[in-house]
Amino acid sequence: MGAFSFLNKEIAIDLGTANTIIIYNDKVVVDEPSIVAMQRDNKKIIAVGKRAMLMDGKTHENIKTIRPLRDGVIADFQAAEYMMREMIKMITFKNTLFPPSLKMVICIPSGITEVEERAVKDSAEQAGAKEVRLIHEPMAAAIGIGIDVLEPTGNMIVDIGGGTSEIAVIALGGIVNNKSIRIAGDDFTADIEEYMRKQHNIIVGSRTAERIKIEVGAAIPQLDNPPDDYAVQGRDMLTGIPKEIKVNYAEIAHCLDKSIMKIETAVLNALELTPPELSADIYRTGIYLTGGGALLRGLDKRLNAKTKLPIHVAEDPLRAVARGTGIALKNFDRFTFLIK
Repeated sequence: MGAFSFLNKEIAIDLGTANTIIIYNDKVVVDEPSIVAMQRDNKKIIAVGKRAMLMDGKTHENIKTIRPLRDGVIADFQAAEYMMREMIKMITFKNTLFPPSLKMVICIPSGITEVEERAVKDSAEQAGAKEVRLIHEPMAAAIGIGIDVLEPTGNMIVDIGGGTSEIAVIALGGIVNNKSIRIAGDDFTADIEEYMRKQHNIIVGSRTAERIKIEVGAAIPQLDNPPDDYAVQGRDMLTGIPKEIKVNYAEIAHCLDKSIMKIETAVLNALELTPPELSADIYRTGIYLTGGGALLRGLDKRLNAKTKLPIHVAEDPLRAVARGTGIALKNFDRFTFLIK
């Protein structure tokens, strides 16, 4: 331990398409939407996270909102760097007069390229990180829900986030095979927007579509405990006048059907590529669902009907990946990897 070791701070970041979560001292200290608001004329960032989210879809011509991540990877390097820097500032580091030296573990999708990995690392370094390690999302999710990933037992994780769905079989501390598809929560939201336009002649924004997904989103048209119908306000396509309609979970299940079918196909593909001994393990242990998409009503039943395997929904699916990234931070050399 050096004389200035108190300046070294360790943080874990789940850099998600929809939300960014930062863990420090085993606690979630930042949980904010991955969005920034910027002035067009001077490129000045005026809000990050929840404040920027409130502006989304309501800005005038001199302000635009940007989602720096798309499909789980950095789409806008500058905005991503600024977003990370501002979110790190939200953490209150004790006993520090000087900027701390940051050691970071960042979670990334398993299907991204080396160039995309480097973009994440470079953004973190620009935001103040002195040492950066990466961990793949399915591995972080497995660790986060309490699976002993170092055991010689196969476990299948399906992590449905905002930008990507990650399907992976994990054993002996590594990913044996994985399938990463860019169909996830954002696609569900886009499907709902399109459905409202075509079926009800009403235009809604992405925030309203997201709300519909949360309130009445479902994967199957028959639920044991169905949610109440949800009142949706938007703009009538024919008259241009604001109006309100009610939607129910069965029609949302119908509009999400195609996207969910693609996730089902990816799960079946991953099962086909699994070595037979690990397939035997998965038959016993089942499939673990994590990520925000796991909260979609009836998704576990639908996957169970398709695969005939037990489906377990994680306890707090939204934060499973972040928790796992936090645990990986303590086992820095065991679960993470370095980019040269």
